Amino acid sequence: MGTMPVFPPSLTLASLRLPHGSAPFNPLLASAFFRAGYVESWGRGIEKMRRECANHDAPAPIFDTSMSGLMLTFRANPAHLAAIGEHSGPTTQETTQERICRLLRGEPGLTRRELGERLSLTPDGVKYHLEKLKAAGRIRHVGPTKAGRWEVLK
Repeated sequence: MGTMPVFPPSLTLASLRLPHGSAPFNPLLASAFFRAGYVESWGRGIEKMRRECANHDAPAPIFDTSMSGLMLTFRANPAHLAAIGEHSGPTTQETTQERICRLLRGEPGLTRRELGERLSLTPDGVKYHLEKLKAAGRIRHVGPTKAGRWEVLK
C-alpha cells in the first residue's frame, strides 16, 4: 500500500485548489531549482494549471492521492477533441507510429521531411517516432541515408 503525500501542516488537498502559500518539502532543493530557473514563483503552480484549464474550456484537473504522492490528471475539452478528429482508443503516440508504418509500407522511399509534412510533425517529432519504431524492431532503414528506403518489419 502506498504512503499518503506529506503536506506541510498548513496545507491540505482541499486547500491546494485555493490560492495558497508555498512550503517546499525540501527548501534547499527548491531554492536550487529556483536559482537554476526551473521555478518561476512559489505556490502558484496548481493555481496556474487550473487557470489554464479554464482559459481553454477544459475541465479542472483531477487531484488523486490514492497512490504514493500527488497525481493530477488533465482532461481535454471534448469540443477540441472533436475538432481535431480524436476519439477514444490508442494514444496519440501509438496512432502516430501506426500512421508512420502505414505510410512507409506504401511508400518506403519517403524522407523524414515528407513524413513530417504528411503527419504535420516537426522534424524532431518525426525523428523521435522513427527512433522509437527502430528501437522496437518495427522498422529499419536499408541503404544510404539519402537514397535508402524503409522496411516495415512488424
